[in-house]
Amino acid sequence: LKNFDRYEGNMQTALNHMTVPNLDYMKFLDLASDLGCSGVEVRNDINRTLFDDIEPREAGRIASDKGLRIFGLSQVYPFNDWSRHREDAVKSLIEIAKDSGAETISLIPLNNGQVFEIGKRRSNLLSALEGVLLLLKDADMVGLVEPLGFQRSSLRSKTELVEMISSIGGNEHLRIVHDTFHHTIADGGPIYPEMTGIVHISGVSDHNLGFMHMEDEHRVLVDTKDRIGNVEQIGALLGAGYIGPISFECFSPEIHNLTNPLTEIKKSFDYISTQIQMHMGI
Repeated sequence: LKNFDRYEGNMQTALNHMTVPNLDYMKFLDLASDLGCSGVEVRNDINRTLFDDIEPREAGRIASDKGLRIFGLSQVYPFNDWSRHREDAVKSLIEIAKDSGAETISLIPLNNGQVFEIGKRRSNLLSALEGVLLLLKDADMVGLVEPLGFQRSSLRSKTELVEMISSIGGNEHLRIVHDTFHHTIADGGPIYPEMTGIVHISGVSDHNLGFMHMEDEHRVLVDTKDRIGNVEQIGALLGAGYIGPISFECFSPEIHNLTNPLTEIKKSFDYISTQIQMHMGI
């Protein structure tokens, strides 16, 4: 691990509802609080209603009373297939975010293998980013765009995304998600700590899988068997000055069905923290 001179040993942890989708909103918040997390990410794409039908303003108050920030609301998909319908979806999510005190909304690119020639794919992305940026500016809100490393994804490259955001003057209202899983299966590449709004972490421990065959269902907690390089990626981001949340986002049914997620998630957070500090000599 390199470039740790700016890291002071504090890792701001968070919990994404995808990691424990079987918990209702209140139990989800309690778990995050018990884990010592700084905040949570709430989702509209799990098998329950957003906030379990609690009014957004009340949902935000409850989280705040528990000492938790709502780092983000997920998601609008596919944001880069821009249309009046997609515009309305972004407006709606922004409104809920403002009411609940959520700090960002999440924007996910098309991920169905639909093939566009490069020019069309890029023009679709540019149109969507420009449309989203107008809405974000008007609401003084931040949007998090997440490149997905799958071969079927319409946006795999963080470099492409960062360059396009900069080209439209969107750096203040658009940030990227650094997902350790997607970074690895997209063949790595540069990291952009100054443009990163949140870091999603999960591990893959199945040694029978090639990187091209890894899917969401394989994403588990990070331990000694991790093949994704979470410790190295988190360390590089922290060492380069990233100070935002690091959020567990596990899709594996194995994790969803844990009988004691508190113990297992804490064990994983502790492992990551210990490994980073060990490499840094803290």
